[in-house]
Amino acid sequence: MTYPIKTTKKLIEVALPLDDINIACAREKQPGIGAHPRGLHLWWARRPLTAARAVIFAQMINDPGGNRGYGPGMTKAQAQIERERLFEIIRKLVKWENTNNEEVLTQARQEIWKSWRETCALNKSHPDAATLFNPEKLPAFHDPFAGGGAIPLEAQRLGLESYASDLNPVAVLINKAMIEIPPKFVGRPPVGALPPATNKKNATRDVCEDWSCSKGLAEDVRRYGYWIREEAFKRIGHLYPQVDLTTGNPVRPSPSDRGAEGGIAATVIAWIWVRTVKSPNPVFSHVDVPLASTFFLSSKTGKVAYVQPVIEGDSYHFEVRTGKPPDSAKGGTTAGKRSAFLCLMSGVAIDYNYIRAEGKAGRIGQKLMAVVAEGVRGRNYLAPTNEMEAIAAQAKPEWRPETKLPDNPRDFKTPNYGMQSFGDLFTPRQLVALTTFSDLVQEARVKVKADALLASMADDDQGLDAGGTGAMAYADAVAVYLAFAIDRLADYGSSIATWKPSGEQVMQTYKRQALPMTWDFPESNFFADKSICWVNAVKYSADNLLATRGSSTISNGNVRQADAQTQNISISKVVSTDPPYYDNIGYADLSDFFYVWLRRALRPVYPGLFATMAVPKAEELVATPYRHGSKAKAEKFFLDGMTEAMHRLAEQAHPAFPTTIYYAFKQSDTTDVGTGNTGWETFLEAVLQAGFAISGTWPMRTELANRMIGSGTNALASSIVLVCRQRDTNAATISRREYLRELKQELAEAIEVMIGGAIGISPVAPVDLAQAVIGPGMAIFSKYAAVLEADGSPMTVHDALVLINRTITEGGDDFDADTQFALSWFDEQGWSEGEFGKADVLARAKGTSVAGVADAGVLETGAGKVRLLKWAQYPEDWSPEHDNRTPVWEALHQLIRVLNQHGESAAGNLIARMPERSEAIRQLAYRLYTLCERKGWAEDARAYNELIAAWHAILAASLEVGHIGVQLGTEQFEG
Repeated sequence: MTYPIKTTKKLIEVALPLDDINIACAREKQPGIGAHPRGLHLWWARRPLTAARAVIFAQMINDPGGNRGYGPGMTKAQAQIERERLFEIIRKLVKWENTNNEEVLTQARQEIWKSWRETCALNKSHPDAATLFNPEKLPAFHDPFAGGGAIPLEAQRLGLESYASDLNPVAVLINKAMIEIPPKFVGRPPVGALPPATNKKNATRDVCEDWSCSKGLAEDVRRYGYWIREEAFKRIGHLYPQVDLTTGNPVRPSPSDRGAEGGIAATVIAWIWVRTVKSPNPVFSHVDVPLASTFFLSSKTGKVAYVQPVIEGDSYHFEVRTGKPPDSAKGGTTAGKRSAFLCLMSGVAIDYNYIRAEGKAGRIGQKLMAVVAEGVRGRNYLAPTNEMEAIAAQAKPEWRPETKLPDNPRDFKTPNYGMQSFGDLFTPRQLVALTTFSDLVQEARVKVKADALLASMADDDQGLDAGGTGAMAYADAVAVYLAFAIDRLADYGSSIATWKPSGEQVMQTYKRQALPMTWDFPESNFFADKSICWVNAVKYSADNLLATRGSSTISNGNVRQADAQTQNISISKVVSTDPPYYDNIGYADLSDFFYVWLRRALRPVYPGLFATMAVPKAEELVATPYRHGSKAKAEKFFLDGMTEAMHRLAEQAHPAFPTTIYYAFKQSDTTDVGTGNTGWETFLEAVLQAGFAISGTWPMRTELANRMIGSGTNALASSIVLVCRQRDTNAATISRREYLRELKQELAEAIEVMIGGAIGISPVAPVDLAQAVIGPGMAIFSKYAAVLEADGSPMTVHDALVLINRTITEGGDDFDADTQFALSWFDEQGWSEGEFGKADVLARAKGTSVAGVADAGVLETGAGKVRLLKWAQYPEDWSPEHDNRTPVWEALHQLIRVLNQHGESAAGNLIARMPERSEAIRQLAYRLYTLCERKGWAEDARAYNELIAAWHAILAASLEVGHIGVQLGTEQFEG
């Protein structure tokens, strides 16, 4: 017999200050916030730290209301006051500036301990109380899909011993660098020699610095990074010349004069190359013509620079010019989507089929277009020279990553053009440099160990992989962060990187979750001191290491490579996780780009982690049809695997806590039948089949809305956080009719709370309503063993979602008859004309008439046609006090008109003249927003969303005016 667990609801199962969390998430995703742990190494679709911190905190805190809505010896009002106190902690906790604020974190940790001891007291008689409910030891935390490490890091920040696991070795290494390695070396001073301080800007801190937390480790990353640069320059510096500003020819620099800006010689920032093919025109078939996406170098006002191709007979060369460019400069030699490019020499179209054939035959070349150099007041752009091209041609890589690119046409475009391996994505000079830096990481590792021993660091002769904490492990740790610098160089230093003229900057390879084909690209000078260079890559690694934490007293971290379908790490741990999103992101394929360089640099450090030539892919829980043979097989693989992974969590997670699971939505996941698509439904199916019941869902703004993504797909705009508990083993079975009855009763109240808010509960934004309503809806569905259809078959998740989502747009019976008609007519016709006969039938069914609705001022009739008026067509002299027939529909659209034309104060004045209609107006706005969103009517949806967004300001303005009279509604009149 299973002994029952006594536990109250957790805060996350009842209420959250969602607005505050979402505002913090949005801020964290914006640039300019400084060093961030995500900067240690690229990973895709990371959760914001603020979201993870808030979710874990609320997941562990007992709700003051308990299971009855109020705790022992506490009224509901007192419970709400206590809940508001906890909300205030969360509001402080999610502010970016408080990420390492020890005062705020300590308060949060104390609350976690308080709730934990309350839970332990409730279960002190449990036979396993000694292990499950030890009041002196918090339960550990586990994320089985750890990915970029945001969730395990925040669990550790909140004082939990944090476990992270992932199948992907790149993800495993990122998590080790974030939660496992830093605690081992807290408070240790650096052991490396201070580099010579050539000026104040690059002078390194002296030995009197405070070396608390990971400051000493980060400083050694900088010091040995400097040593690597000097050693690398000795070996390959001849491939990275300076440029003579008068001739454009290369100048051989020495280490001491790199970065000089005042003389003739200037440091090169990047070389801009363009890919070429032989002209398809027989007359010019010997000419390698450029495939340039643009000729712009800088599009900044007052600093415009561009490449001008100059044709001379049957050849051409590039010149760099400034000032007003010709119209053709922006588009380079492009010719539109189908034709691709135009031959520079003859104007003949060069289509993609020709380019692909040339690429697969190995005949795509590259030609230098321009040189970007440092200047006193910005960038200098110089025309290319043969001498500069000759320097690049001297690079002869002795090694290249031969791992093949995947046969994945959706996300990987380069194989179509003959670039079949990861080594093909780099120029010879880039390969030589990255290989040199990788090899020097191992040489630096040997040097770090020797220096650490000289500094009297303990020698346990155990590396990081063996759990060591002495000199050898310390050397391994420095090597890990230096290897991350190499991956950063690879991301910005491949031939898939691009040059952004508007910012005069290099853009990385992974601007999106795919490897596109690029036609012109920058080749950065890794030995410069600005932009994309080794110095900055090392600085980025060290600075972002420091951003992982601010306290010297941090919990341990444990990271393992494990398959979520077979792991047993979750036993008796608190679980929060962010699984793969069906087929959105192929992590294994994408991360091979980095794995090949990490493996070269760190295989001696983690031989097991880097034992394979590429990232494991067969077990990856992503529904990729190309890997599994068909969409159906891919879906089955995902459902079976995710069900097994979720089943392990349902069985193993600590029984006193809910499990929280993130799922990121595509924008297209909201359709005309509600929020759902194959991936979402399949994922929910897996969660429910695993034995979970859903006790809540929280929509969070965890993605940057303007983030780039692959062509033909949608950006992940928001995440739903599912709150799950193990379903009762004795759960009942009910009929569809019973389910619908319960759904209607409970969901209507839940939606009213979501729309109107409640004390301490933020109203849900219109864009989030379709997702938020899934929580209470699926809570009803998932608490039963099955909901049976009329034929005895179990209801599918898809059908349950359709029924749940209908509740948002249905329920028009609560409105007056004219509004009910307008809602139904708008659903069918939008703003377009429809037949009078159809309108007449609908109006009669709704208890009104076409003439009556027209008299109300919302409908235009004539010539046998009927059309709803748009808000801008409503009369400006409308007065609710003198209108004897005012449907909610009319009041809403008049309010939208006033808001758009006169602002919030005027809208508040209007609401003050019909206060009894305010709540109905807001409810109708929500309903219409959801309807427009599902129909894809973005412009119409915006009007309703803007009204709801301004609602509090409008109400505040109405209160200043004071309510004026009481207005009659249409319910007093017949059609």
